[in-house]
Amino acid sequence: MQPRRPEGFDGLGYRGGGREEPGPGAKPYSASSDLSHWVSSPPDIPGSRNLHWGERTPLYGAGPAGTPLGGVGLNDEPYPAGAGTSSEQLNRFAGFGIGLASLFTENVLAHPCIVLRRQCQVNYHARNYHLTPFTIVNIMYSINKTQGPRALWKGMGSTFIVQGITLGTEGIISEFTPLPRELSHKWSLRQIGGHLLLKSLTYVVAMPFYSASLVETVQSEIIRDNPGILDCVKEGIGRVIGMGVPHSKRLLPLMALTFPTVIHGVLHYIISSIIQKFVLLALKRENSQSLPTESSNSVQSMLDAYFPELIASFAASLCADVMIYPLETVLHRLHIQGTRTIIDNTDLGYEVLPINTQYEGMRDCINTIKREEGMLGFYKGFGAVVVQYTLHVAVLQLTKIIYSMLLQNVA
Repeated sequence: MQPRRPEGFDGLGYRGGGREEPGPGAKPYSASSDLSHWVSSPPDIPGSRNLHWGERTPLYGAGPAGTPLGGVGLNDEPYPAGAGTSSEQLNRFAGFGIGLASLFTENVLAHPCIVLRRQCQVNYHARNYHLTPFTIVNIMYSINKTQGPRALWKGMGSTFIVQGITLGTEGIISEFTPLPRELSHKWSLRQIGGHLLLKSLTYVVAMPFYSASLVETVQSEIIRDNPGILDCVKEGIGRVIGMGVPHSKRLLPLMALTFPTVIHGVLHYIISSIIQKFVLLALKRENSQSLPTESSNSVQSMLDAYFPELIASFAASLCADVMIYPLETVLHRLHIQGTRTIIDNTDLGYEVLPINTQYEGMRDCINTIKREEGMLGFYKGFGAVVVQYTLHVAVLQLTKIIYSMLLQNVA
């Protein structure tokens, strides 16, 4: 039996034997779109996607139409635009680095600000409310001088664990339930309700681990033992089943913490999502009015392609943290009550103080803070928020300058 494969068959089209016509019954291969469903793009991170408005990150090896998988045609010179290819690769790596720098700032460099912010929020003894960044920097220096730099990064591992539990729980619930993990462009009120219900269930599952992480973050380094990596998970499970570290009778049950925890998480998510959409839309309209042309500045064009999403995410987080800061103060005081936690004295920078509150619930906590500490008592440690986002802006500006220098050198 003679084989049916014609001579010169290369798997994609018939190009051997000096012929370019496809064989009988074969489908001509004219563009890479025929194989687009076989090629998967890598996952996007902030700063490395949406090179141009309305476009996704191009697939690796994508080239001009008419050549399979962006390959070289018969009459084309191989890699005629080597400088452009290297510049495009530099743009991708630079965008990836910008996204990583933003994530590193949010989760690592800003952690000392989160530690001081939470300690000030739960310290009902404090006379200095630390509403400005100047007093926060001063108290950071004092704690670092007396206890060492380790005291400012305590509990960072547990915060990563809580984030992992939150993401994993959300993914598992969305897989086994019809609750949507993401909203489509043609959303409905039913989809929004299901999406918010998914977020609420996720916060409920992660709540005991968040409480254990909060204790690790605010506990003074002076009387603190070296915690294990999974102590947050162990204490969270022990809190659920009523075993583990002994607590006082003032410890609030998880049922009493469910409502404030869910309200705080859902409000933060709603506010940040709305702000991010509006900022991104405004930046999109601004950039669409000055689309890049042949004579435009290529450096500025690439900066406009990478940074709008990072700016929108930054503005969304800042607005959400500022707007629900009083609710966060109440939430942290309820979570920390009865855990026998000893925190640093945020007035002096040395010595320690016990937490002996006796709130009966969310309403009693709000009334007590208003009566004994005034309205500014809800904003204790707000200067740490200013320091945190100022540091974030500085890192974004630094990466932008470095990125501009790299592009100019390549150009």
